[in-house]
Amino acid sequence: MKRIGIVNQKGGVGKTTTAVNLSAYLARAGQRVLLVDLDPQVNATSGVGQGLRERNVYTTLLGLNAPKEAIVQVAPGLDLLPSSPDLVGASAELIEEPARLAQVLAPLGSVYDLILLDAPPSLGPITLNVLAASEGLIVPVQAEYYALEGIAGLMETIDQVRANLNPALRLLGVLITMYDPRTLLSQQVEANIRSHLGEKVFWTVIPRNVRLAEAPSYGQDIGQYAPTSSGAHAYRRLAEEVMRRVKEA
Repeated sequence: MKRIGIVNQKGGVGKTTTAVNLSAYLARAGQRVLLVDLDPQVNATSGVGQGLRERNVYTTLLGLNAPKEAIVQVAPGLDLLPSSPDLVGASAELIEEPARLAQVLAPLGSVYDLILLDAPPSLGPITLNVLAASEGLIVPVQAEYYALEGIAGLMETIDQVRANLNPALRLLGVLITMYDPRTLLSQQVEANIRSHLGEKVFWTVIPRNVRLAEAPSYGQDIGQYAPTSSGAHAYRRLAEEVMRRVKEA
């Protein structure tokens, strides 16, 4: 398992925060990692301190350049295929080509240990390409009342993609984010998710942490910005858990 999609059709659940910080901690653990920003909001790109570039994931999907021509190194062991606001226009172009991203990434399999794909917060053609290109999925869910409803709809889509496009696709894990152990709601939501999904849920939970919210404004991952914070400890543990699950897959 090399290609891992980070997917949730709902915004504001910590998807890009997870993509950036998990990638960074996997690289620190000795993995060769490529982070692919597929969100037109470009948040993962700016979150690792990069700006807009002429060559990006959009131009790569269009075939205007090879992937390696758009990839930039952002830290030891961590590379980025940056996004672009122009990616908004890719929805119409990709609707008939759900396997294009998989074709673009295929030559990179021998270069990287893990490729993390940060999908946009929707179930449109770009996310469909992510599902078709991924071998494993991480689904971040916020510790809130409607968390399970969102997961149910996504699971149906995953089953359809597995049946029609990508039989290798599997759920690597559901990640509970923005968890506040002081509130009864967070505790109830966690218990509910674990009772329904069991071992599919990561043991690591990501706390609600102000340092995690601040780090992107400095173009840094949490390990650079606040390495002793609770958010940093959580993403380090998540990286370890992800590596174990990938090895066991």
